[in-house]
Amino acid sequence: MADTNLPDATDKVIAGAAATEREEELIVTEPTATRTKLADKVRTGTDKLSTQAADKARGLVGQGLERGSEAIGNVGKLIGDTASGLDERIGKEYGDYARKAASTLDDVSAKLAKKDADELIEDTRAFVKRSPGVALAGAAIVGFALARLVKTGLDSGRDDRD
Repeated sequence: MADTNLPDATDKVIAGAAATEREEELIVTEPTATRTKLADKVRTGTDKLSTQAADKARGLVGQGLERGSEAIGNVGKLIGDTASGLDERIGKEYGDYARKAASTLDDVSAKLAKKDADELIEDTRAFVKRSPGVALAGAAIVGFALARLVKTGLDSGRDDRD
């Protein structure tokens, strides 16, 4: 059973060390099958995570719509309530402006309350496609405002500790 093609420093073949043709086939194909199974698991996990993230985002957008429409409605009511005071103090034309603004805000609030998250996302996509410059400027303004809010919050946290 001596093999003349043994590697250097090997003087005999260990019983059971030689692979049969079937074993060699498994050695070659098994890693590929394992990789395929692993890739399928990763894809499935990724799909589940993306679905969960999309559902969570829709839920957050829905909450934002609800809160935003309430806030706009409250601002419209506040402006409408001050219209009569503006009539007396500044003049009737300014009161009329306030009533028009309140009416517009009420309309916007009602439209937002009727929309669901998917409609709002689609409207936003359409707006960005129509007016990318305005969307970019709006995003920059919102980013600047958020940065200021965060910085103000961090600064007030430092003041409290001092």
